[in-house]
Amino acid sequence: MTANDPGVNALEPYWMPFTANRAFKQRPRMISAAQGMHYITPDGRQIIDATSGLYCVNAGHGQPAVVAAITEAAGRLDYSPSFQFAHPQAFELAGRLAALAPGDLDHVFFASSGSEAIDTAMKLALSYHRARGEGQRTRFIGRERGYHGVGFGGISVGGIPANRKMYGAALGGIDHLATTYDRARQAFSTGEPEWGGELAEELNRILALHDPSNIAAVVIEPVAGSTGCIPPPKGYLERIREITAAHGILLILDEVITAFGRLGHTFAADRYGIVPDLMTFAKGVSNGAVPLSGVLVRKGIYDAHMVGPEHLPELFHGYTYSAHPLAVAAALATLDLHRDLGLNGRAADLETPFAELMMSLRDEPGVLDIRPVGLMCGIDLAPKGGAFGKRGYEAMERAYHDHDLYVRIAGDTMVIAPPLVATGADLAEIRDKLAVTIRASA
Repeated sequence: MTANDPGVNALEPYWMPFTANRAFKQRPRMISAAQGMHYITPDGRQIIDATSGLYCVNAGHGQPAVVAAITEAAGRLDYSPSFQFAHPQAFELAGRLAALAPGDLDHVFFASSGSEAIDTAMKLALSYHRARGEGQRTRFIGRERGYHGVGFGGISVGGIPANRKMYGAALGGIDHLATTYDRARQAFSTGEPEWGGELAEELNRILALHDPSNIAAVVIEPVAGSTGCIPPPKGYLERIREITAAHGILLILDEVITAFGRLGHTFAADRYGIVPDLMTFAKGVSNGAVPLSGVLVRKGIYDAHMVGPEHLPELFHGYTYSAHPLAVAAALATLDLHRDLGLNGRAADLETPFAELMMSLRDEPGVLDIRPVGLMCGIDLAPKGGAFGKRGYEAMERAYHDHDLYVRIAGDTMVIAPPLVATGADLAEIRDKLAVTIRASA
């Protein structure tokens, strides 16, 4: 039997990622087009996008400049080999990203997904230490509730149990900091919580356990995004940077979600005044139009690799689609949009009114916590009937089918991260649709 046979469900062949496949195929949530702030369903309904796709469509859907750039690139150069050859736009994009990045993050290694980017960063950390004669530095430290993609490196250093439990031991030599979230002390905080900065000192305990000389890198998200938007406590990231720098341990900042304006700056590193050693990016760099990711690398790490015979690769690592011409074209056009429309700073202008709108939902039934920071927010809902994730799923369903709202869920948490082009009226509409959705799912 094939999918074209009358007796076969046309939806069955596609095994959807991070999806309740059986439930979806009984009552699909289909999207057939998008424009501006909205998705469009096959029956013509406009669904307001409250989560920028998956935190990636920061400039809004269907931007003509991005569409034109991709179209032109497809007709001019559909593919260029990424091993031993390159195309000019790849160097242009790398230069522009390096100029935007803080400190001496002067080099870029391109990939296609956040998962590839974090695994690349981890490999760069290992190879850097080995190149410097410190090959014993093989251990990594992640954080509970951290999300770093779905590669074996990412799920190992990440701290979301559901992403790890089915895949055995994964990578060894990894320890985890505790999550910085404590609802009893932080509930309904706006921005960075006052309590919790001292949790950074736990890093010293882990270093003492393993000896700092064995640690390659600490991997951390500025804001823990996929777990439900957990902002860092005040002073926390700054202290993590101090401790890692004091011991020669690299800091890998995972900015797959937070880069390109989500927190009111080009990078979250700018908001917190730190310079990591390696910084991953993806999602917003190409406005979600064509997959692209990468790692920004400090000059000293790059230079440490530039040794050995000049005719041989300095790093035996890469991807077929590194700096793919269409993705690079989309990214260059996206950077132009961010510059011309001032999008990297727009969340700073919207942060206070957005936080006030989100906090106005605190008295809706079953709301346990609300965490706005920049232009993103997590809203925790009380579980339903003791079944983890059931209320969140029902809220997502009702939002789409009944209230023309797209919102991402993480268990029983609704995650809101509107496009940076959102107006005050758009944010108010999202707030009102969230309110009726929360009530309906109570």
